[in-house]
Order: sequence, then C-alpha cells, then structure tokens
Amino acid sequence: MADFDLMRELAKNDGGKIVLLVMDGLGGLPTESGGDTELEAAAVPYLDQLAREGCCGLSMPIGPGITPGSGPAHLALFGYDPLRYVIGRGVLEAFGIGLSVGPRDVAARGNFCSLDADGLITDRRAGRIATERSAELCDRLSSIRLAGVQTEAKPVKDYRFALVLRGEGLDPHLADTDPQVVGQAPLPVRSLRPEAEHTALLFQSWVDQARPILADQHPANGVTLRGFSSDPNLPKFGDVYRLRAACVAVYPMYRGLAQLVGMDVLPTDPGDTPADEFDRVAAAWDRYDFFFVHVKYTDSHGEDGDFDGKVRVIEQVDQGLDRLLAVKPDVLIVTGDHSTPSSMRSHSWHPVPTLLWAPQTHRPDAARSFGESECMKGNLGIFRAADLMVLALAHANRLTKFGA
Repeated sequence: MADFDLMRELAKNDGGKIVLLVMDGLGGLPTESGGDTELEAAAVPYLDQLAREGCCGLSMPIGPGITPGSGPAHLALFGYDPLRYVIGRGVLEAFGIGLSVGPRDVAARGNFCSLDADGLITDRRAGRIATERSAELCDRLSSIRLAGVQTEAKPVKDYRFALVLRGEGLDPHLADTDPQVVGQAPLPVRSLRPEAEHTALLFQSWVDQARPILADQHPANGVTLRGFSSDPNLPKFGDVYRLRAACVAVYPMYRGLAQLVGMDVLPTDPGDTPADEFDRVAAAWDRYDFFFVHVKYTDSHGEDGDFDGKVRVIEQVDQGLDRLLAVKPDVLIVTGDHSTPSSMRSHSWHPVPTLLWAPQTHRPDAARSFGESECMKGNLGIFRAADLMVLALAHANRLTKFGA
C-alpha cells in the first residue's frame, strides 16, 4: 500500500494522466462447473485488446478470505490502508448528497425495508423503491424530534437514505441494525463501547418514532441503519500524490468518498450511461491529472442474482470505451472494488480482475483477454489493491527515484 510520507517525498507535480475505471463488484463466479464468469461471458473487444496489450492480475481489497464493504474497498484502490483508515458508510452517503457531517456529528446509512405483520424483514431493500418515493418518506420522518439533538434524513438513491444526528457528546461506535438476512427483525441500536450508550439510545428513539410513521407505507414500512460514522479527516489525495483529481460517479456514496479524500466531484445525471460518464471525463480532461470513474450497476445486478444483467453492464462499459481511449490516457486501470458474484447475491472475498494499460511503460504478459482466468496468467499476479496507486504513479512517470 502507499506509504503516504514516502509518496509526499517522491511524487512529482508533472507526468502523465491516469484514469482509474472501477466497475463496482466486477469479479464473479461461473454458475456451473467449467462455465464463464460474468466478465468472461461478456463481449468486450476493447477490454480484451487492452488486456493483450497491457498487463493483468488479480487484486485483493483487504486480504485473503476477507469480504470487503464498498468503503474500505475503494479506499484501498486509492492507496489508503483500509485497516488503518476505517470509514463508515453513513458519512459516505451523507457527503455524497451534500449533507455536512462534522467531527462531532454521527451519520448512518438507512435502508427502507419491508416488514411483515410480526415485524420480520421480508425485503431488505423495500422492492428497490424509487428515489422519489424515498424522498416522500424522508419528508414524513422529518417530524421526528429528539431532545437536545438535531436530526436530518435525506434520500440517497432508491431505497437508501442518510440520517445525521447533530449534538453534544455523540459517539459513532454503534452496531448496525440490519441483520443482513430476511426472516429476522431489525436489530436494536447497540453501543460498542460505554461512551456510545447515549448515542445508541438517541438513534433507537429515532427508529421507535419512525415505526408508526411508516407502518402503513408498505413496501417501505420499516428501516434499518448501518455504517454509523463521523468525518474521519482523511489525508487528502492531492497532498499525498500531487495530483489534481476528479471523480465521475452517478451514485452518491462514491461521490461522497471522493469528496472525503479531496477529489473534485464532476456533475453527473442520474441516468448517465458509462459512455456519458466517459464523455464527462473528456470534457474535463485538460483540468485534471487523475480521474476516478465509477460504474455502479455491475454490483447491483450481482446482488440481485442477475447474471445476464451484470453481463450487459460490462458490455455497456466496453461499448463506450472508445470515448475514454480517445483522450489518450497515459495510464488506464480497469478493475472493481470487490467481487459480487451473481450466484452469491453478495460481496465476496474473491480477488478482482485488474488491467493496467500504460503503452509507454508496461510489459505485456500472457493474458489474451480480460477475465478472471486470463488475469491469473498476468504478470501483476495476485496483489493488494492498496498497491495499485503506486503502480499507476510509476507508470505515469510521476515518482522520482528513491535514494542515491
């Protein structure tokens, strides 16, 4: 992973331009023995060509056997040690939609969910209700009052919302209330250390008041909360790497993460396709040295168990890739933050296919196409995702020599 003190010493203000293209949840599994993964099943002529010309490998977001959340997995791609810089989903969602979260505030990511007559979860995502419906429900929840604390709940996207509590003596060390399975009731808000007990009572009071407000709003008649967090005050990307960095992402959480590390967030529209996102990179090409481009729906289809849907998104990325290649990046990295096999319907620990294309500096390897099996043949090997930024800087000629 990047040693930030060393990067500040070695990084240069000039050099080539870097694009980090992240297809969320890219890695997958075959649905039958000897079959293809979603990436291997996709028709991706551009990516296959880049794999033949570049070098490939498999990246581990955290470590062998560890299934990552999206926040730590992306921090690793940015070179941050995800075990040192721990960040909760709540602050990411809040920043992504423009909610301020100070060091004494606590944010949580909320899910609207479906509950049966016994209060058991039947759908953790409330049928993926529309964002407009989520906004209506958040308006209803604005009537909740907590003594000595300000509350703010705002929609994020679809069934997700962000909840921020502002007041004195708040502590984010709280356990998630989402049991991560159906057939169980939402868990109570529980403190993970004594100093957080008061905060746990406040969040539980908010949940208790939300229940009657949502009782007749099926399928979104319940809530779960997770990722309790405050502003972690992360080292800034530009300070560490001497890069003018920009983010192009449709989904709010990833815009929030980019903001937390100090990237500029370029405007997008909710309906932007991968090709649209690549056009936004091209339009801002002269203003930045580094672009983080995020594609969400590979992960969404994986979580829904939709193998063909995930394949289609991968193919959409490839179909628009000529627009990104037209700006002639010096370094293009294509990877995922983690694997989300549609057969598992969840994030997994499997290493993620990764492609590094840098025409002036890379060494082509034995990979003939972009997929899990071919990436095993690549000269990058199996490596930590947190090492990727240093490789990108080196290939962009943005690091000076270490030592005499």
